[in-house]
Amino acid sequence: MATRLILIGGYTPDTGGTGSGVTVVRADPGGGLTELAATPASGPSFLARHPRLPVLYAVGESEEGTVACFDRGPGGALAEAGRRPTGGSYPCHVAVDPRGRWLVVANYGDGTLSAHRLDAQGRPGEPEPFRHTGSGPDPARQEGPHAHQAVFGPDGTLYQSDLGTDEIRRYLVADEITLHPDGPVRLAPGMGPRHFARSGGHWYVTGELDGTVAVYDDSWTELNRVRASSSAAENAPSHLEASADGRYVYVANRGPDTVTVLSAPGLERVAEVSCGGDWPRHFAILGDHMYVACQRSDEVTALPLADGVPTAPAATFATGSPSCVLPVPDF
Repeated sequence: MATRLILIGGYTPDTGGTGSGVTVVRADPGGGLTELAATPASGPSFLARHPRLPVLYAVGESEEGTVACFDRGPGGALAEAGRRPTGGSYPCHVAVDPRGRWLVVANYGDGTLSAHRLDAQGRPGEPEPFRHTGSGPDPARQEGPHAHQAVFGPDGTLYQSDLGTDEIRRYLVADEITLHPDGPVRLAPGMGPRHFARSGGHWYVTGELDGTVAVYDDSWTELNRVRASSSAAENAPSHLEASADGRYVYVANRGPDTVTVLSAPGLERVAEVSCGGDWPRHFAILGDHMYVACQRSDEVTALPLADGVPTAPAATFATGSPSCVLPVPDF
């Protein structure tokens, strides 16, 4: 069996956590994780990789946001190759376009989206910031814009969720990145859109503030919206993904500490299972396991998948304040 590597990012003591930086682990067939290497970094709360080059990117989630670039060696070992300011505060997400031309960072603190051109070695340039205004009905969480995730769509459009303004912002991606002439998509007031994904001609979005998952068609008409968890506990949904075969939508629930499985596209509830830890911030699927970053219990849990549905955790890996898990190919 080929080596299966996962990179784990999280919060470090200087950013309010207990982690040490970026950890490289190997996943065995039973879901267990073995540490291979650890690279110091400041608050690498979200990670992304270049589509062709052995290069990793990590945001530094601090008031003066940064994005770091790492070269990957054999076995996943990392060596920092540079760091840029993001031009915004508290960056929480980074993404690279499928052609490897652009890197974009969502800065939660002030709502700025920063675009960085990538050179032939995958090194990011200085930020080209897009600053926005607006607010929402929740005075505590929506006093201003809060960019949360950026997704490159299949149509040459970049989509970015804004928790503070209840919008999906759109940008055209070519030799330059420009605002979409049709403007942003406006979602339900107070929803607080966080993470989202496209599958089978539909968009799926988690509402961090109202505890829902919504499905939209390609024109962004809402087709259905359901509670992300059946639990009575207060819920702040975090990450969302669609299964590779398009049958399911998975969402992590912070508060109930569960993962919900919904059918696609109707959002009928299929299952809701314990994540095995506290505050599931992010997850990723590798092979027949789902790996969940449980931020407050300092662990990554491995949930076996049975016909695509996660079951009780089979293994755990202790690591400080994990917030992102990123499967990567070995070299």
